[in-house]
Amino acid sequence: MSSSVNWEVTTDVSPTMLSSTTIIAVTNAVSLLLGAAIAWYALKAYRRTGVNALGGLSVGVGLVTLGMAVGGFLHQFTSTSLTSSVAIQSICVAAGFTVLMLSLVLNRPGQ
Repeated sequence: MSSSVNWEVTTDVSPTMLSSTTIIAVTNAVSLLLGAAIAWYALKAYRRTGVNALGGLSVGVGLVTLGMAVGGFLHQFTSTSLTSSVAIQSICVAAGFTVLMLSLVLNRPGQ
């Protein structure tokens, strides 16, 4: 009993069907734009008010956003492996969350 497998690759894609790569690219672009906007507005608020927690928010969100951008760039546009790109992204995200946590813990009211 022999079975035959059809290995033909089709390129017929419905215009309404989005590939997972397109969905990932679009959602990452939106996340980068929102992250950059949050970091920018937090920095403006810090400069206006002098509240240290807002400065920490700006730096923390900026690091998380930078990690997303650098990790994605390295994977897509250089010969960096996926594992290395994700590791760099994860380091930036961990650093950003550390700054966010410290800005909340170390800043007391009235500072």
